[in-house]
Amino acid sequence: MIFCVVPEELAPELYDRLASYYADDPNVEVIIDRRRSERRSVDGDEASTHRREVRDRRRSRVVGEFPQLDPE
Repeated sequence: MIFCVVPEELAPELYDRLASYYADDPNVEVIIDRRRSERRSVDGDEASTHRREVRDRRRSRVVGEFPQLDPE
């Protein structure tokens, strides 16, 4: 599913045109972004004291050296 997100300020002029343009494509849905603020607050409330944990998910490298290969 592909979402074509239209900002609320541009919705009056773009939503109808985009919705009719993508009407025949069942994989595209045109939606209006009505968010008023970010979900993560940046002020000093209790929820912002918890920081996201950023982890490196890559595997650690194998310890040691690669054996020499005999050229054929």
